Amino acid sequence: ADQQQHRTAEGLQAPHGDKLVNLMVAASERQAAIDSCTKTIECSDRNACDVELLCVGGFSPLEGFMNQAEYDSVVLNMRMTNGLLFGLPIVLDTSSEDIQPGDKVLLKYQGTAIAAVTIDSKWTPNKPLECLKCYGTSSLEHPAVQMVAMERGKYYMGGSVQGLELPSRVFPCASPAEVRATLPANADVLAF
Repeated sequence: ADQQQHRTAEGLQAPHGDKLVNLMVAASERQAAIDSCTKTIECSDRNACDVELLCVGGFSPLEGFMNQAEYDSVVLNMRMTNGLLFGLPIVLDTSSEDIQPGDKVLLKYQGTAIAAVTIDSKWTPNKPLECLKCYGTSSLEHPAVQMVAMERGKYYMGGSVQGLELPSRVFPCASPAEVRATLPANADVLAF
């Protein structure tokens, strides 16, 4: 009976957080979302991947980049502020002094507008603590620690995301909704 509580009406396991997110705006709303942005950031490969995963529901139930409270909770407890398990923080980084909470930022990747983010928080993270708590080490020999220490910007930002266009890939990648459509009903599935 307990398993049935965590299944959808279609007999599938419920998405993480009981909600499969789709942040893509309708084609008719795309230009208005772009026009509402006052600042622009060119995304790194990692940021573009995070934007895509947010937009298609790969980071469900997140509806944007984590704010400082969610970030702190995930770093310290591996849980969101509502208690939901979430192993790593999902944040947008920048070294820009100009971007502030309240700004709407257009995210571009290789020149293509992929998302609009309404910034609701900006902070200077404790990167050594983040690495130690999330990766079990602060040694630069660990590739994720290198990324946090050497590739990410000085500030982290959180805010809601509106997806505009998914980054183009050299290989096809099914969205969580597309994968779920292929799964058998009333069967347990584990995926990485």
